[in-house]
Amino acid sequence: MIKVLRIINRFNLGGPTHNAAYLTKYLPSEYQTMLIGGVPESHEADSLHIVKSLGIEPVIIPEMSRSINPINDLNAFYKIRKIIRQFKPDIVHTHASKAGLLGRLAAIQENTPVIVHTFHGHVFHSYFNPLITKTIINIERYLARKTSAIIAISELQKRELVNDFKIAPENKFEVIPLGLNLSKFSENKEQKRKQFRSEYNIPENVIAIGCVGRLVSIKNHHLLIDAVKILKTLTSQKFEVIIIGDGKMKTELQNYITQNNMTYRENAHQSPSDFYFTSWIKDMPLAYAGLDIVALSSKNEGTPVSLLEAQAAGKCVVSTNVGGVKDILFSEAGIIVNDFTPQSFANALLKLLENYTSINSFIEKNISQKVIEKYSYQNLVQNVDKLYKRLLVKSE
Repeated sequence: MIKVLRIINRFNLGGPTHNAAYLTKYLPSEYQTMLIGGVPESHEADSLHIVKSLGIEPVIIPEMSRSINPINDLNAFYKIRKIIRQFKPDIVHTHASKAGLLGRLAAIQENTPVIVHTFHGHVFHSYFNPLITKTIINIERYLARKTSAIIAISELQKRELVNDFKIAPENKFEVIPLGLNLSKFSENKEQKRKQFRSEYNIPENVIAIGCVGRLVSIKNHHLLIDAVKILKTLTSQKFEVIIIGDGKMKTELQNYITQNNMTYRENAHQSPSDFYFTSWIKDMPLAYAGLDIVALSSKNEGTPVSLLEAQAAGKCVVSTNVGGVKDILFSEAGIIVNDFTPQSFANALLKLLENYTSINSFIEKNISQKVIEKYSYQNLVQNVDKLYKRLLVKSE
């Protein structure tokens, strides 16, 4: 029996939870996997329902969260060390930054034979001031030297980590794309569309532009708001931006919308506005079915799950050129904006607004199934299984 301790930052909605859950559930029977992780922040949506729906009961470490807290982080580190000492894993596999720091340090201290880390994104720009960023990069370089293999989730991400930030040499990296269950986004879309539009009071003659993610600075919603202000002067078509998510910047963003002489709403009883803050929606296949266009305005990303889901659902995309976006977005499925100017983003939105029906029809017929198959959790499991076995042989 091969024992794997899988450590995730926190159980919040996003790619890391799905990856960790599918790997815990579907690795071959010769593996015994324990999944541990921290808690989401107050404004984040809990993702434990995803894990538990697969019959997994994870170990929760309340002290581990995204925010830096020296006392909590130290307590979490000692708890992880204790779990490693008791469980005696052959492999410790960490997912994302905080888990990667605490989990790998603990695994190093306990002489774990194989240590693997997955970069789902990174915090090497647009998060912290230059001094903190430099410190984090130096810590990552140290941890990389002690890590058996590092997984990047796209070729672009690997090149960025190797060439731009020099985290580790190229031979230390393995590119393994995200693995998800995307087939549900292509099922019963017509029925789901009617249901979503009815529940959220979005008339069929209103074009729904969706933006999915946390309401935090790195997601750069201000760019989207500025672009919408310009877009309103460029078209007479009716549209509404559906902001799906929540976060500490919600009030600030709503105030910014008002300051720019635009409107927003927060419930279905109100008439369509320029923006609609829905908070988190658990049934995302329902939501994507009701959308027409999906927008991403981030400053920094790994592999944005929302763009994979959008393509699987047959929806066109406009996105800033960040992280692995170029790796995952089929060129016919949308527009990548190479600068961060509102005018460029507005122009891209306008082009999709005028052509979304034909583009979405093309995506549905020619792209959706390719995305569903390429980013399946079955491929993820197969690739990680091969990597684990290769590393175990090498560690003997």
